[in-house]
Amino acid sequence: MSWLSRPKDTNRPKLGLIYRIMRIFSRSLISVWFRELDVVDNENIPQEGGIMYVAWHPSGLIDPLLLHASLPGKLSILAKHTLFKIPLLGRLLKAGGGLPIYRASDSDNLEVSKNKNQDMLENVGKKISNGGKLLLFPEGKTHTDSEVKKAKTGAARIMLIALRSAKENNKTPPNIIPVGLHYSNSKKFRERGAVILERPMKLPNLPLIVENNNEQERIDRKWVSQVTEFIEAELKRASHSKTSWEERRLIWQGRSVVYAERAIKKGKKIRRLSFAESVLGARRMRAGWEYFAANDPKKIENILIKSKNHFEELDNMGITPFDVAAKPEKPGISGFLIALIAWIWAAAWMFGLVTWSAVFGNVPPYQANYLTMWGLKKKGIEESVHATMKLGTAVIIFPLWWIFASLAVTAIFLSNNSPIFILLNKHWLLAYFTQINPILMFIILLIWWPVSGKMHLNLYSRLVRSWLSLRRWSNWRKNELDWNRLQKQQREIGSLLITLGDSLILPGDKEWKDPPTAEDDYKHVSLR
Repeated sequence: MSWLSRPKDTNRPKLGLIYRIMRIFSRSLISVWFRELDVVDNENIPQEGGIMYVAWHPSGLIDPLLLHASLPGKLSILAKHTLFKIPLLGRLLKAGGGLPIYRASDSDNLEVSKNKNQDMLENVGKKISNGGKLLLFPEGKTHTDSEVKKAKTGAARIMLIALRSAKENNKTPPNIIPVGLHYSNSKKFRERGAVILERPMKLPNLPLIVENNNEQERIDRKWVSQVTEFIEAELKRASHSKTSWEERRLIWQGRSVVYAERAIKKGKKIRRLSFAESVLGARRMRAGWEYFAANDPKKIENILIKSKNHFEELDNMGITPFDVAAKPEKPGISGFLIALIAWIWAAAWMFGLVTWSAVFGNVPPYQANYLTMWGLKKKGIEESVHATMKLGTAVIIFPLWWIFASLAVTAIFLSNNSPIFILLNKHWLLAYFTQINPILMFIILLIWWPVSGKMHLNLYSRLVRSWLSLRRWSNWRKNELDWNRLQKQQREIGSLLITLGDSLILPGDKEWKDPPTAEDDYKHVSLR
């Protein structure tokens, strides 16, 4: 997992020490939470001028943490102003780039709240005009829906202030960059994610400055409303917005079938694509599907029914389209043995050198975190904040346990009355362990618990992958599954989808031209 480097523009705010530390912290958390993460299309980041990143908000705290870790340079993030009143948290938020936002619902005095919020918008707008970078979630709140919610006007209002300030001070105009956030499953640990940086938005000309205040407010409001609609449309395009998760899943399954069929026809080996490659494939599939749904729905009606029936059958069997496509003609014993050896190798390392300390250092806080989440779910917390609460409680519980465990093990090893101390001193070489400086041992142990935990996770990922491969080979060798029928069925679906796709110019093709700002991909798909 590689992170983007800071843009070369020297006018951007410098990174302070505390901000760097917090970014290391967020990157450490994200690298543990995801087993695979891609940050792509970074060439869309302008080298000069301020930037406002806008993204949809499907996964609570995971979204800002991921973007804080992924996006280069110093990033400002708007947060509820009451959080800044908490002594330690407030200082950390401010040092980490947090800026307070005052909402009308947070105060009894609406006028005071409105004035404070306007001051905040002015301040943020000027920061962006001076080369600063801001992250915003225009929907205003996190949610679990598959479709982007209605955008609020705050992002457009800030950009209006920033553009005017940049023009007055003869500075490079700032840009709005939509960000696509894609998760294989954001609520589950060790899943896959992708951050897709879209091209900067083309905004309408700035409204003129007039003497009449009421007229000025009217034309400003019109500009803000138009830009807000642009932002909402761009977020829908960047996030592959759909009306239901079932439709999203169907698109992703169709994408995998198309990839497999193309590979088979070209005589290439079927491999697991990176998540970023899968996202592009899903974007192409969605654009083509929406094009036919809008222009010739009867053409896809038959294939839609076939696809749904096929994928439901695979789900009932506990297998995937990849299992069907990748099955060799004659699955011999050699592949099964290779998968078995890979599983034994990962298991041997995991349960040998690493796991004893990973279990002691991480299983108790993990179980405590699990019980905490169980209790919170029983109380009825919203599903949209499950990942946030899981991560938030883990950040508190794990360090506390590591401190306790380090103190306990240090005492056991170095206390004269400890059985371990007595046992180690019976051998001249092992006796050296009892002579380590207590502070040094405590520090080493404090670092070792999370390190061993991460090593354990990597080995566990290998163990799971090899186990899935072992199960796949086992299924392939089962005669009761009608693999020939399933493959014929899937290849027929793949061929139909390819025929439809090849008749179109889709995202990623050489002839493709990105649509203008605020217009969806499918509206610019055309027949070859």
